[in-house]
Parts: sequence; structure tokens; C-alpha cells
Amino acid sequence: MSAASVLKKKSAPCVLIVEDDPDVREMMELLLSSMGYRTVTAENGAVALDRLRESRPCMVLLDLMMPVMTGWEFRERQLADPHLSSIPVLCMSAVYQPDDVKTKLQVQCLAKPLDFGRLIDEIATTCGRP
Repeated sequence: MSAASVLKKKSAPCVLIVEDDPDVREMMELLLSSMGYRTVTAENGAVALDRLRESRPCMVLLDLMMPVMTGWEFRERQLADPHLSSIPVLCMSAVYQPDDVKTKLQVQCLAKPLDFGRLIDEIATTCGRP
């Protein structure tokens, strides 16, 4: 990899993917990486809070139903932390209605199964295109 490639990769927008299903997490990581985004992953909300403090991504893609710490709990703790509260979140859920989530958590929400075109548009709107 050339020095220019390394610098471009480091300056690419970073997205935190918080998803407990390893197959979905890996697929999202591959999709975003192929589009030029850097990715950081977490399998639950507790790990995601640590990653959020370490990597300071441009956006969090947040599953709501997870073990250890749900997306709901993650969002509550994120909003309570003044250093993390401004990081945009896009929720993903197969269980909850997107409009209900938007109202309760103050975030956009996409229904699963995901419309990947809309997902990429939302990320590009928030983070820019790499």
C-alpha cells in the first residue's frame, strides 16, 4: 500500500457499526469499507461506548436489540456524556417502528431488513463521501 493510500484511508470518514449479529456486522463492514469508509465495530452497547471514546466516528449505526447493553441503553448513556452526545446515530431495528424510535431516542431509524441504498445515503449525508 502506498503512503498516499495509507493517508487517504486514515482521513476517510469513520463509522461505528454496533450490531450483535456477526454476519450482519461483517457484511456492513465490508459494504462500507468497499465504499471507502473506515469502520470500527462493536457487538453490544457497552463495547460501543468504549469504541466511541477511542475512535470518535462521524456516525454510529446502532442496532437496538442486543445482549449486555441494548441500543436503548447505549443511547441513554451517550446522551448523558457531553463528549459523546453530539455524535450522530442512525438506529436499525427489525422490531420497533422507525417513527417511534425517532421520537423516543431523537435519532433517525431504518427498518430491517435494511435498504442499503438509503443506508449509504444517510451515511453520506452525515459523514460525507470518502
